[in-house]
Amino acid sequence: MPKNVRNRMVIYTKDIQNIMGKSDRSARELMQKLRQMFGKQDWQYISVAEFCEYSGLDEEEVREFLDG
Repeated sequence: MPKNVRNRMVIYTKDIQNIMGKSDRSARELMQKLRQMFGKQDWQYISVAEFCEYSGLDEEEVREFLDG
C-alpha cells in the first residue's frame, strides 16, 4: 500500500514552535519578520521553502519533520 504523501507548502506558527522550540509569541514575531523579508501582506502564507531560506535549515529535513 502506498504511503500517504502530505507535502505541505505552507508553514504555520505552530510548526515554528515545534521546529525551533519557540514560544507562541516568538513564533508569531518570526512569522511577521518572514512576511516583511519576503514582502508579503498579513493575509499571505509563508512557504516551507521561504522559512528554510530564512532559518538556514535544510528544506528536506523540515518537510520530513512536518510530515512525520
